[in-house]
Amino acid sequence: MARQKGIIKLKGTIGDITFYKTQDGHLAREKGGIDASRIASDPAFQRTRENGSEFGRAGKAGKVLRTALRALLLNSADGRMVSRLTQQMVKVIQADLVNERGLRNVIDGEAELLVGFEFNIRGKLGTSLFAPFVGAIDRVTGNITVDLAPFIPINMIAAPSGTTHYKIISAGAEIDFEAETFVVANSETAILPWDAVATVAIAQVNAVTPASTKPLFLALGVEFYQEVNGAMYPLKNGAYNPLSLVQVSGL
Repeated sequence: MARQKGIIKLKGTIGDITFYKTQDGHLAREKGGIDASRIASDPAFQRTRENGSEFGRAGKAGKVLRTALRALLLNSADGRMVSRLTQQMVKVIQADLVNERGLRNVIDGEAELLVGFEFNIRGKLGTSLFAPFVGAIDRVTGNITVDLAPFIPINMIAAPSGTTHYKIISAGAEIDFEAETFVVANSETAILPWDAVATVAIAQVNAVTPASTKPLFLALGVEFYQEVNGAMYPLKNGAYNPLSLVQVSGL
């Protein structure tokens, strides 16, 4: 991989060189690789086919989870979140001890490996929200909850420069990775002042299907705002809003 320099940036293929643009800038690489038909049939590439199958399954699983949490992710995701989530889903699938290599899946893997996944590496929950919270997943009732005792915002929330207000957001999601469907419920506080006045207790309940046999997820995050002439504006378009998976219950 080479980096393009100069005023004119190229896109496309010239000879054996492919020019393309990424988040890291304008790059170039030599065209090459093994013929796809050989990879699909040659016994020497059996491991490659198995890895490709599981990687594709991880990508689909990540997409279902992202779609379920879309309402929160609109303001709380970094540019590399999709690839990072896919990589973590691969680890979930690789933890499947039931199925053969190439046939492993999320359902028989360890969905709990997703606990702590940060959707925004520019603003992580662990370095933004210091107020103690209790997250819980009740399969019997279908209630996915988070509770925060009263806290002083400027002491317990590390907010980016310019913040005047914030709100606590959460979501409970029930994901059917095989059918690629989901049930989700979201909660949020009002937009609250980021000041030295203690909050009231915060209790959010996100209800999904009672007695579900599907993996359940609890996401928790913070959104930052700036008040200008009485109007609230998302701070820097949500660049530093944290959102994390704080509880996961797989079966």
